[in-house]
Amino acid sequence: MKPIRRQRLILILLSLAGLGIAVAFALQAFNQNLMYFFSTSDVIAGKAPANADFRLGGMVVKGSLERPGADLLVRFKLSDLSKEVTVEYTGILPDLFREGQGIVAKGRLDGRGVFVAQEVLAKHDENYMPPEVASTLKKPVQP
Repeated sequence: MKPIRRQRLILILLSLAGLGIAVAFALQAFNQNLMYFFSTSDVIAGKAPANADFRLGGMVVKGSLERPGADLLVRFKLSDLSKEVTVEYTGILPDLFREGQGIVAKGRLDGRGVFVAQEVLAKHDENYMPPEVASTLKKPVQP
């Protein structure tokens, strides 16, 4: 093989290897930032990851909102009209947060089975419900 062809072949192989490494890094970053949505029934059934962040959606159970201390800790229950999960959030709740409405919370489960939220998203008008929450509420209830 002539030296010029060998150099071109080496350059092409190095370029392909670099492209492969870049694609691998991009896919790894995408996979680490991927966040799944689960309903409260899925969490109770154990389908939610135990050591990773995910989104939890449902309706805030009426009468479940409590503020146990003087700090910003808020505790409430979410339900998909079948199962309930206790949620703890430290921070200021959105202005539109109310009992009896649909929300989506981002966080993870702790050792007690309580969902510790890092972010709470509430609906923005009277007719809006997050699509994930609406679809899980339409599913038939399984015993």
